[in-house]
Amino acid sequence: MLAQQLVNGVLLGATYALFALGFTLMFGVLRVINLVYGFYFTAGAFLALWLTEAGISLALALPLAAIGAGAIAVVVDGLLLTRLRRAKADELSSLMVTLGAVLALYAGMTAWLGPDIRRLPPGLVGAGALDLLGVRVTVAQVLILAASGVLVGGLLWLVRGTRLGLAIRAMAEKPDAAALMGIDTARLAALVSFVSGALAGAGGVLIGLNFNAIHPYMGEAMMLRGFVVVIVGGLGDIVGALLAGLLLGIVEVLTAGYLASGLKEAVGFAILVLVLWTRPAGLFGRAGVARA
Repeated sequence: MLAQQLVNGVLLGATYALFALGFTLMFGVLRVINLVYGFYFTAGAFLALWLTEAGISLALALPLAAIGAGAIAVVVDGLLLTRLRRAKADELSSLMVTLGAVLALYAGMTAWLGPDIRRLPPGLVGAGALDLLGVRVTVAQVLILAASGVLVGGLLWLVRGTRLGLAIRAMAEKPDAAALMGIDTARLAALVSFVSGALAGAGGVLIGLNFNAIHPYMGEAMMLRGFVVVIVGGLGDIVGALLAGLLLGIVEVLTAGYLASGLKEAVGFAILVLVLWTRPAGLFGRAGVARA
């Protein structure tokens, strides 16, 4: 029983980590708190739903939905946040602007599509399961874990193993200095927005596949978990977000399995409060040092 719950927790936590990685990348590089990020998650799930209903395989629908969500993120960034960056506005400004935008987007999507839960086409993924030492793992769960692993590994390689990643890290540290060194920060900001939105969209597809429940406000609940993961892992810390996402998934599954399913959100909030009380920089983050 415990082994099964731990496996389920790791699978769920991998999806949480994937979602939070894009959020922490956006904050760490662009220094904006973009509440529209949850809408990218919803958009990715609906795009995958429509593509699969049109007869496109999940293997193709997942990357297409991620690309579509990334394109939406670039448009939102260009319309709402580019001017704020040029004016060097603080994080509160981006928070308020994107709060209004996400409320309007959710309301518009609900008016267009309705609030009802939608299901992915039956038979999209095989119904079989693997039995590994008494632990049951479905084909869908294997696909979720594999896709999450590939996307997380790709992001880490991009940020830490390429010249483009070096430019991203330079912009995250000193955007003005990066611009003086010849880095096109405007184009790089658009790229970061695209990558972040694509990760959110892919997370929406995988969560939709895991629970087979897609609705307009699914990104809102995920944003709460995203905040927990990003703050617990350390703002702007990619590895910290990965570890914190896995931790939250395991804690939620164990809470639902041994206590009550309704306590999952409460436990996540309690972890968030405890971390803020004891380590404001996050479990895996490092506190900044002010210098005169």
